[in-house]
Amino acid sequence: MACSTYNYLHLSHKIRYSLASSPFISKPSHAFPSTFTTPFPSPSHTPIKFNVSVKFSTQSVSVSPTNTYTFTWDDVVRLSQPDSVPHDSSDLSGFFQKVKICNRGSEKQSEFLPFVLEDQIAGYIHNGFANHLRRFKDVFIFPQDNSYGDRIGSHVTLHPMLRTPDDRTNAVGDVVKFLGEELIPGIRNELYPVTSSFGAPIFFSLERAAAPYFGIKAYGVHMNGYVEKDGQKLLWIGKRSQMKPTYPGMLDHLAAGGLPYGIACGENLVKECEEEAGIPKSISKEAIPVGVVSYMDIDGYRYKRDVLFCYDLKLPASFRPENQDGEVDSFKLIPVTHVANVIQRTQFFKPNCSIVIIDFLFRHGYMSPDHFGYLDLLQSLRSGDCS
Repeated sequence: MACSTYNYLHLSHKIRYSLASSPFISKPSHAFPSTFTTPFPSPSHTPIKFNVSVKFSTQSVSVSPTNTYTFTWDDVVRLSQPDSVPHDSSDLSGFFQKVKICNRGSEKQSEFLPFVLEDQIAGYIHNGFANHLRRFKDVFIFPQDNSYGDRIGSHVTLHPMLRTPDDRTNAVGDVVKFLGEELIPGIRNELYPVTSSFGAPIFFSLERAAAPYFGIKAYGVHMNGYVEKDGQKLLWIGKRSQMKPTYPGMLDHLAAGGLPYGIACGENLVKECEEEAGIPKSISKEAIPVGVVSYMDIDGYRYKRDVLFCYDLKLPASFRPENQDGEVDSFKLIPVTHVANVIQRTQFFKPNCSIVIIDFLFRHGYMSPDHFGYLDLLQSLRSGDCS
């Protein structure tokens, strides 16, 4: 990766708890009456079990999706302040580190078999996970053929009797259910399309939680919701519910979600805006598509090849988000420069949200070409296959 050529600052600091003021916090409507408005003081009486490293170190690049991350908005506010940690504003190392967290394990690609459908590579399956699939001989076969660039001389495909997308969806779905939570945790009963590239014909549909175990391309929509006030931009940031199966308690976008089977990007974004932040369609339809970020991350049997479609939405200054589906604990409006500090200094954000916000920083002029590593960082935001 481009970021490997840079020497990172190895700065660290301990988390201390404070009673910093917390304006512009919006709690979900299921927890408080809908008439409740901001500001609302963040809870600071609950003991914090802080499990997130905040070192400026290339060695600290592991963020587990199943760990519980417990910190308050007070911690976010305090660590976002310009003078809370001595730091050179032209140093981009903290941003490079967040990109690296989303792009681990490239040296392990040789451990994966191509998953081939209709003579096209649709994904990659780890040898260890493939061993579990070998038991299902009526669903998966393993031709001895290195035509697809595999060093081991074989690939994975589906049994030729599974001719239609529905046949394949049902057969693979039964296997996923049989393997269960022990091998594929977090099953959601939500289907992702399996395809060679975005917009291409769909081979079949796969349980969302199983997507990285088959190494398929997965797509999502992520929206930066911002406000302009007194000459500065502020971003609405969400804090994920502790009940979320992945990255509970971490910081997130105002609205974001995976792209399931059978729904267009714009339609999906409107749906996520309503569910996650209570944004009516009359406002969310004004969101502007601004590009993509992509990454490739290998972790054990999981091979994530994600492409995120990015959107910007300028919101009225009077708008206050209210979560509708129980997946967001609270929201906070934070100056963009302070959000950048949080990304640089901590691992509070869900990893892929960081790179979407870094992209926002580039597009809105918060990054300067005079900063060392500017072009490499910009290029690294699309480290994965954007097809």
